[in-house]
Amino acid sequence: MTNLLNPSQQLILIVDPYSTGCMVAQEITKRGYQIMAIWTKGFSDEMKTHVPVSCRDLTYVDQVQDELHWSLGDLVRAVDQAKDRAARKIGKDDGYYTIMGCIAGGEAGVDMADLLSEKLGVLSNGTKGDFANRRDKRVQQDLVRDAGLRAVRQACGEKFEDVEEFLRSEQFPVVLKPTDSAGSDGVKLCHSFEQAKEHFHHLLTVEAVNGGYNTQVLCQEFLQGKEYVVDHVSRNGVHKTMMVWVYDKRPRNGSQFVYFGMLPIDPTSDEAKVLIPYTRGVLDALGMRHGPSHGEIIITNDGPCLVEMNCRAHGGDGNWTPLARALTGSYCQVDVTANAYLDEEEFHKVPDVPPSPLKAHGLEINLVSYSKGKVKSMPGFDVIKKLPSFVWLSPAVSIGSEVEYTIDLITSPGCCVLMNSDENVLKKDVDFIRYLEEINGLFVYETKGESLARPNVNTFGLGSLPSGKKSHHKRSSTLDRPGLLRIMSQDRPELRMGLGLRKRMTTVDASREVVVVTDPYSTGCLIVKEVQSRGYKVIVLWTRGFSEEMKKHVPLSCGKMNYFAEVDEADDVGETTRQLYKAAGALRIVACIAGGEAGVDAADVLSERLLVRTNGAQGVFANRRDKKVQQELLKAAGMRSVRQAAGTEWNDTVESFLKNETYPVVLKPTDSAGSDGVKLCHNYEEAKEHFHALFEIEAVNGGFNTEVLCQEFLRGKEYVVDTVSRDGEHKTCAVWVYDKRAANGAAFVYFGMVPIDTSTQEAKLLINYCNRTLDALKMQNGPSHAEIILTASGPCLVEMNCRAQGGDGNWQQLAQALTGGYSQVEASVDAYLDKKAFSVLPQIPPSPAKAFGQEVILVSYAEGEVVATPGYDVIKKLESFVYLETGVATGSHVEHTVDLVTSVGSVILLHQDEDVVKKDIATIRELEKNNKLFDFVKNSMMMKAVSTLNFQNLSLSNVM
Repeated sequence: MTNLLNPSQQLILIVDPYSTGCMVAQEITKRGYQIMAIWTKGFSDEMKTHVPVSCRDLTYVDQVQDELHWSLGDLVRAVDQAKDRAARKIGKDDGYYTIMGCIAGGEAGVDMADLLSEKLGVLSNGTKGDFANRRDKRVQQDLVRDAGLRAVRQACGEKFEDVEEFLRSEQFPVVLKPTDSAGSDGVKLCHSFEQAKEHFHHLLTVEAVNGGYNTQVLCQEFLQGKEYVVDHVSRNGVHKTMMVWVYDKRPRNGSQFVYFGMLPIDPTSDEAKVLIPYTRGVLDALGMRHGPSHGEIIITNDGPCLVEMNCRAHGGDGNWTPLARALTGSYCQVDVTANAYLDEEEFHKVPDVPPSPLKAHGLEINLVSYSKGKVKSMPGFDVIKKLPSFVWLSPAVSIGSEVEYTIDLITSPGCCVLMNSDENVLKKDVDFIRYLEEINGLFVYETKGESLARPNVNTFGLGSLPSGKKSHHKRSSTLDRPGLLRIMSQDRPELRMGLGLRKRMTTVDASREVVVVTDPYSTGCLIVKEVQSRGYKVIVLWTRGFSEEMKKHVPLSCGKMNYFAEVDEADDVGETTRQLYKAAGALRIVACIAGGEAGVDAADVLSERLLVRTNGAQGVFANRRDKKVQQELLKAAGMRSVRQAAGTEWNDTVESFLKNETYPVVLKPTDSAGSDGVKLCHNYEEAKEHFHALFEIEAVNGGFNTEVLCQEFLRGKEYVVDTVSRDGEHKTCAVWVYDKRAANGAAFVYFGMVPIDTSTQEAKLLINYCNRTLDALKMQNGPSHAEIILTASGPCLVEMNCRAQGGDGNWQQLAQALTGGYSQVEASVDAYLDKKAFSVLPQIPPSPAKAFGQEVILVSYAEGEVVATPGYDVIKKLESFVYLETGVATGSHVEHTVDLVTSVGSVILLHQDEDVVKKDIATIRELEKNNKLFDFVKNSMMMKAVSTLNFQNLSLSNVM
């Protein structure tokens, strides 16, 4: 029945009030009752400040600290003195206050609340027999097992020898946890005997989150299944179900158990019908007759099984209370807890279980970060607060915080509660938040220089790096690359089409002729092989400074490279020319072709000297490979070009440009390989630092940079136009667009390279602009590939690469299928050696293309040491699969993909049916998103339940 005494004279003791315990205390004070805080031995001062924002005005008539040397009797006397002291403060006599209840305000206060309530003669769960240790997780399982209910296999001990036999016989993974700390404190999933042993000893040496030290460690089987929380409030053994929740856990960022939220379950659902009676049986088995509780339970293949019973209110700062009240229509666990202790009549009016259907639609969302950095602003939080379903936001970060990839609840950037009477509106808001997370829209980070490297063989762990540079993946080069996986389907009809299978002979007796190729590597090796397949000999010229490492950079499809002769560039062009003639002997030199970026200038100079087809090297065109010169020539031709400044050292021109240009800006060497050292800088200091750094590092092709170019940052989609020219006639071989997206906190992550139909308006604009660019640069002969951005004011050149597209020519077979039989490789050889064959090549590739396909660049959302690559096995079985190349293998260390260096492979897909290609791309993206590409070394992992994690350090400006 209702207590008829004056509430203002009735005192409720709250033992260790923090998190939701403060909300229980606040509810009691709302009803006119007085509260006193009791702090247990070892409870930390930091935890005492853990008060939800909504309870900021909570006050106690007095507070009592249980001293280390006190007995229970000493504490009771101190409480009695404190209540009289509080009475005197308001001018009342001793004995004014009457203690009417004693409630646990947090996990650490459960044992003392049982002892103190029993001693004071108020409602108590008692401490008789086994119930004296009901908070002990080992005792909980023993009592549940004795009651005939499903319980966890386990072993417990103060020393490792007590649990060793269990750990040697139990199937891993296993869970290790302290027996008597807060539910989530120190709980870890261990995947091996060694990990378990290490964590066992660790737990006995570290301080518990609530203060004090662990005395025993519990080892338990790892339960497989969905995890639920069942909240109850009890009085005199009558258990009222407050709510049933299920945790939304998914694999993300390399972790198998990332909490995405907590969803309510209808009490009439099949799962609730199993969980509720099981949980009540557990409460009876533990002698839990009074007060709040929340049981964490997993539904296994053989039924529900207790993880642990928390003999106090559901945690998480009580952020779920507004949602729970809406779901039930009026009440939540906090309210009914107050009823249970203060108003028996109201307690019995509360329904046995929540209503069905629930009165509203809602959930708690745990925010997930797919990026990391130092927070500059939090625009996503502002957007979330404006959603129609928004109720509450508890950030775990603030301006200046370091955000990490979310792999557990500790690395979650916060949580929010959404609720709406319209389920469709709620779903839209949930989907929007998940979209914000995926596009890294929650935060703006302090900027840092970003690499703008474009796809080439030195990315995705596919090729070699210059000496001294470190790689994230296991790398190797040329035929000495055992760690490089390269797989190609041989059973694809698209690869057996048309011209690609026709051997071409250019002259009556090509065996008497020789072709010079400068610095052949990557796709240049494919050109060498094509030349040789037509009967020509090949002399290689290695330019000065071209590294020995890069000479080994041979695509695996080329096998071992054999040359008629190899010549090193001499100190002057005359001597180099003589050496080439000497190497050719009786053979006639009929062409000189650039085999790579570093060989472009030499090819132009030598082809002119050798009197073969040439682009020339006279005047300004001697430096057409210079990116600054390229833009100047375009500007002189009246074409859209990039605003820029360059210098061989820091000078007034460079400084003025960087101080006046809108940021970000792009810095790059003027004469290195296209992606080498290219970086996006977001402020003057970053730009100045990178400018100086470029003069200190070795270029990817060898040698050092001599000039640095600073350019405006072009906004728009980026395209590649592959062209081959002969005597000023330009033939487009392919048009591609880079699929770039924000991922893992980086703004420009390459997801692939997609062919563009040549009949589209964008292709027409790009092809016309590219051909005019080639004319402006006097690029009359040979292959080229232009990188162009389609800006709001039209196409604008990023840079013209006066050689074939790179990337080891992995795109060759795809290009052949799209055109019906040819690619830039074959067309390049035609341009130099077969006038007739070149003349019959189309001006542009056919529209529509003869097949569907693209290059997919693989993105990792996880990190760790690789023990298996199951995702690659799935990819190889895709219907449109043609080719896979990756430097990731067992033993590699994979990081989150933030640029091309940290990407994890390249896949070519190709099929006659566009829907098949789309379906296979979607499969690959799901593999990436769900961390199914790789199996990583399993490290022991902290397991924290949402209900026991509290988001701290909140301010009023950050919530509501």
